[in-house]
Amino acid sequence: MRLKVSHIVWDWNGTLLDDNAAVLAAVNEVCAGFGRPPLSWDEWREVYARPMRLSYERILDRELSEDDWAKVDKLYHERYDLLLHTCGLAPGVPDGLHAWSASGRTQSLLSMWFHAQLVPTIDGFGLTELFSRVDGLTTAVGGDSKAEHLARHLTAQDLDPTDVVLIGDVVDDATAAASVGAQCVLVTTGAMSRTALQATGFPVTDSVPDALTLLATD
Repeated sequence: MRLKVSHIVWDWNGTLLDDNAAVLAAVNEVCAGFGRPPLSWDEWREVYARPMRLSYERILDRELSEDDWAKVDKLYHERYDLLLHTCGLAPGVPDGLHAWSASGRTQSLLSMWFHAQLVPTIDGFGLTELFSRVDGLTTAVGGDSKAEHLARHLTAQDLDPTDVVLIGDVVDDATAAASVGAQCVLVTTGAMSRTALQATGFPVTDSVPDALTLLATD
């Protein structure tokens, strides 16, 4: 059965933006900074979790102090930012988003990436006009959960969660959607395996176009 919704909340990294290579390079910059051997993409997927601090405690095999976490954040984002220009949109993204808007329905974007970088990046891809609202992190250090941010994102737009689907690539997207009573569709294009995503009980697809086929057209 297709989901009846009137609004999509999109995730950005790993969902609309194909940045996996940049992410892995940035993760391995952290590994090098702490004297740990580099990870493969599959190894990163195995340890990925929210809050992000837990992911790094797993790969570094110890608890992180506040100074450690600040170092992780700095190493990761400095490397990621250098590679951002190499990232492109995921397959089917521009056409799918344009088609959704053309149908008279709405969409917005909620990311756990920094707002000051998110907005110009989206604008650079020519997507800004498609979104009713774009929200990213406004804190100095990232990595927390999306649930509270999603609640504020929906409230700011006066949206009924039962009319909303969140499309993302990690379990935290599913947790956030469930916390507000929204629907969720997950894609396997990002940082978590199909097995991990399927454990949420929400539909799992392999691409943005496939995710959109699960939404009712009337």
